[in-house]
Amino acid sequence: MSTITQRKSGIQNGPQVDLSASSSSSSATGSPEDTPRQSPSSTSLSSLGSENAMEVTSANMKMLDGYGNEFKLPDFTIKEIRDAIPAHCFERSGTRGLAYVARDILSLATTFYLFNTYLTPENVPSTALRAILWAVYTFVQGLFGTGLWVLSHECGHQSFSPSKILNDTVGWFCHSALLVPYFSWKISHGKHHKATGHLERDMVFVPKTRQQYASKMGYYAHELSELLEETPILTAGTMVGQQLVGWILYLTVNTTGHNCHERQSEGRGKGKRNGLGGGVNHFDPSSPLYESKDSHLVLLSDLGLAITASALVAIGKNFGWANLVVWYILPYLWVNHWLVAITYLQHTDPSLPHYEPHAWNFTRGAAATIDREFGWIGRYLFHGIIETHVLHHYVSTIPFYHADEATSAIKPVMGQHYRSDFQDGPVGFLKSMYKSARWCQWVEPSEGAQGENKGVLFYRNRNGLGTRPQKMAPPPEMNGKILS
Repeated sequence: MSTITQRKSGIQNGPQVDLSASSSSSSATGSPEDTPRQSPSSTSLSSLGSENAMEVTSANMKMLDGYGNEFKLPDFTIKEIRDAIPAHCFERSGTRGLAYVARDILSLATTFYLFNTYLTPENVPSTALRAILWAVYTFVQGLFGTGLWVLSHECGHQSFSPSKILNDTVGWFCHSALLVPYFSWKISHGKHHKATGHLERDMVFVPKTRQQYASKMGYYAHELSELLEETPILTAGTMVGQQLVGWILYLTVNTTGHNCHERQSEGRGKGKRNGLGGGVNHFDPSSPLYESKDSHLVLLSDLGLAITASALVAIGKNFGWANLVVWYILPYLWVNHWLVAITYLQHTDPSLPHYEPHAWNFTRGAAATIDREFGWIGRYLFHGIIETHVLHHYVSTIPFYHADEATSAIKPVMGQHYRSDFQDGPVGFLKSMYKSARWCQWVEPSEGAQGENKGVLFYRNRNGLGTRPQKMAPPPEMNGKILS
């Protein structure tokens, strides 16, 4: 076996608090307001046990995350979270929200005007230099477009203003302009918030279990602990594909969403599955992602897309398809890249647990997220969506301009269960994409876990990084057979 890679101290915890005085018996069900307490954990997420500690035996039965740190279930309630947040953090201002929308639209329009007015052959004779500067244009517009996307996300959560009509009107117009089906996405995204970390109900970046990963790779589950390391070039290739088309595949075939559609309450999921031709997408009112009451909203979302697509076709015909690609399509792909990167890193890290149904509740799932740092771009252009995501999963109606203060308020309540990785700032954020792809390949229970703890799964990998996958016996049908 390879030597376990030591963990850097990038992931930090909030202040440690002792909430054990009000601990009570465990249950995986119940409303968010009375989520039961668990025994408080005394192990810091930023500490790394020795290699010996990673060799879990059935005698101690500790749950270990991907870094080898001991994990214990969250021991606080949603009421404690909400009570810790200053009242003014819940206040929303439509005027302030519209000012941010105006700022982002003005930034897009100004950038378009400046480049199209001054970046001409007369002013910049070098074709190569013009190409480089137009590439810069697509990148900058992608940043501004992502900011506008985030404000539409605020609309979907009703954190943009106190008015639902204003929220949904602004969200529909802005998301439609970015080729996002606003209401369709809003509904599925709301379900993601209600089931974060739930392996059978979460809607985005649901990890593969050990068995699912093994089947995809053409192996038995017990063979994963003996596989050779995945080549870095394969990891990089997978990442490129994810960043280029991940968002489009999510909308069209529900890639990374759960695939348990048979349980849809109205029976819409019978015979449907993720993937091409599987009938699961964000455009069809009969998709199992929605209920019958949502049909008109899905169609309204489709109308917004049709209007935008028609406008883009008209621009291509009148101004040239090459111009359309540079003006809109390439910035659109940049927006998609940032959305996938942000969401992936919010929910994919070796420290994060995922839960089987019997072990999940809202408080546990909402804590299975992590804040990261993307510097001025993240806090100013992206409206803090990267830096305050943990708070957002507990109270999604708090507007982004109050999220930093609210995050500081909930850290003492969450204690070690608040996760952040601010190491190296924006560079660290980008490096985390490759790191997570290498460390986080499937989830499985900790070795020796019993009872409810067996339903708490952590990331493992075949690359010799972090906590080793547990060794498993071959299935009974393989007894006496020679394994290839």
